[in-house]
Amino acid sequence: MTVFNQFFPDRARPLLAGALMVAVLALAGCASPTPYGPRLEGQQTGYTDRQLAQNRYRVTFSGNTVTPRETVESYLLLRAAEVTRAAGYDFFVFDTRNTKARTTYQAVPNYPVDPWYGPWYGHRFYPHYWGGWGFAYEPSVDVITRTKYDAYAEIVMLTPDQAKTEPRAINAAEVIRHLGPDAVPPDQRQPAPNQAPPPPPPA
Repeated sequence: MTVFNQFFPDRARPLLAGALMVAVLALAGCASPTPYGPRLEGQQTGYTDRQLAQNRYRVTFSGNTVTPRETVESYLLLRAAEVTRAAGYDFFVFDTRNTKARTTYQAVPNYPVDPWYGPWYGHRFYPHYWGGWGFAYEPSVDVITRTKYDAYAEIVMLTPDQAKTEPRAINAAEVIRHLGPDAVPPDQRQPAPNQAPPPPPPA
């Protein structure tokens, strides 16, 4: 007998399990992707950069569980370009680059079901959530998976003459021009030229 079955009677398990699942899904729905910004002390998301040599830096960006891998890698590229310009260079090249996925699993108790009939007979599926088929041998928990991505790289900054002979050279200004606007939160973006600003919210 599991601890869950020991302390909660049969009639209370559906209500408790349902409440747990609603709470977990509600928290997941309230989460938003990691905004572009530095990783502050005590936080696990955002960018970092560290100088390793005169023209070499290590750059990282970590997202939360609702930040897509593509966004994490784009923000890493953007930060590399910003660091390059801040150091007085116009071009850089990736010496090493990688993205790691970290997946966690959360088990949520699920109340027992009738092995052949009952309201939970059949496959249950929700985003990032899976359960059994409702048979007697299925586990009494549902599992929620969450994945977060950490991207990191070492960049080498190049002079214009070095960039001419390096086919992998990246123009930092072009990266900032293309990716910079996407990194600004919607409520802080400036209207494009010849575009009227959005109307003020109703009083």
